[in-house]
Amino acid sequence: MLKRTFDICFSLFGIFISLPLWLLLSLLILIKEGRPVFFLQERAGKGGLVFKSFKFRSMIRDAEKDVGPVQAKENDARITGVGSFLRKSAMDELPQLMNIYKGEMSFVGPRALRPFEIELHACGDPEKDIESLLHSERSKIVPGLTGVAQVFAPRDVPRAEKFKYDVWYVKNRKFVLDLELIFLSFIITFLGKWEVRKEKICGLGIYSWLQTKITREI
Repeated sequence: MLKRTFDICFSLFGIFISLPLWLLLSLLILIKEGRPVFFLQERAGKGGLVFKSFKFRSMIRDAEKDVGPVQAKENDARITGVGSFLRKSAMDELPQLMNIYKGEMSFVGPRALRPFEIELHACGDPEKDIESLLHSERSKIVPGLTGVAQVFAPRDVPRAEKFKYDVWYVKNRKFVLDLELIFLSFIITFLGKWEVRKEKICGLGIYSWLQTKITREI
């Protein structure tokens, strides 16, 4: 109840105070890249329930037309000039405050996967079976704008490893931990390090004790 109340109040507050930024970013995208300004994408929420995720467009139009649904990589040619800044600062995800207000997402939780990413079934392949088991645990709660995996997991680790961070959060979640993760997310945003391939807070000495604890327990 406390978590949901926090999500409602602060998503509304965030939308209100960031409206001038929404207008500025929308204008910048229109001038530099043209329409559309926003990008809607299907994501899987709690229990696999599909919803529409709102984001500022950071890639060229029809980015998946020739390559299909693939995750953005380092120096991805599909990312626009404006989009590069948006992704490094996570400003492209500002519209997801709407998803949080609606209850489809939370400020903190596992990353919301795309529907094709959750088609994980036991198939006799040990690695895939582990992914399927871990995902069934992480999907028990609402996905988040940020989370343990988003903050602490190096971007290039295998997906099953990222799922372990999510499962750790599911088992250890508490409101104080959410506040700590939100604080760390603001630090990463300020430093523009969301797109780095390795640890985002490496060498900063910020909450290294928490990172050590999580790494040891997963």
